[in-house]
Amino acid sequence: MSSNASFVGAIPQHYDRHLGPVIFDPYARDLARRVEHRAGLRVLEVACGTGILTRRLLERLPADAHLVATDLNGAMISHARTVVPGDARVEWREADAQALPLPDGSFDAVVCQFGFMFLPDRPAGLREAKRVLRPGGQFLFNVWDSLEKNPFGRIAHESITSFFPENPPSFYLTPFGWHDARDVRATTAGAGFRDVQLETVACEAQSESAHSFSTGLVHGNPVATAIRERGVDPDTVRAAVERKLAAAWGAAPCRGPMSAHVASARA
Repeated sequence: MSSNASFVGAIPQHYDRHLGPVIFDPYARDLARRVEHRAGLRVLEVACGTGILTRRLLERLPADAHLVATDLNGAMISHARTVVPGDARVEWREADAQALPLPDGSFDAVVCQFGFMFLPDRPAGLREAKRVLRPGGQFLFNVWDSLEKNPFGRIAHESITSFFPENPPSFYLTPFGWHDARDVRATTAGAGFRDVQLETVACEAQSESAHSFSTGLVHGNPVATAIRERGVDPDTVRAAVERKLAAAWGAAPCRGPMSAHVASARA
């Protein structure tokens, strides 16, 4: 697991509390509504994290559906189990998206929220998604648009790197690093998918405060570990992020635009 994908320790709690409702849930709602609704649906969720999309899927799936929610990070799944209401339809599994321990053609739909950017081998992850889908099965995933289109990410990245003249933490270049729509479409088609469509979806990030949002942006992902390893107190950096967010989006509430690409395809 790369350091940029190591969501351990207290990270899952901060991620779920301070980022989940603000930047992830709006897109979870969007992605969940796109899943085709029919009896007996078998759905695989890749990179489920703390279960933000999982919750929205369970709200929409039929009573006889089966949802397998997977993530590479055991700590994220452990947290998800504590916050997602108990539901007999969901099965939690720790799994690498690039080598899924699941049979060929065993799902009607595969969905992934903001996960493929973190894979060291994206084509392998996409091929695995196709392998476990039945012929004609539905594939849905989203990725962040560029840092320029997501000011919260740009503010966090620029504030953090300003503390480090040399070897700054590079975490934010990963989640916002696969934003070229043509490349996303071509890579997905290259993995064997057909009818690949991409839609750019704008949403509003809404946090109770710049303090809460900055807590998530620094402590809710592996960048806090990278900051600490470089000898700087993450709370000092968080305060700098808070000031920039408050100036740009307001102190309380803290609101601003965000953008993501939503991809859909058929196996």
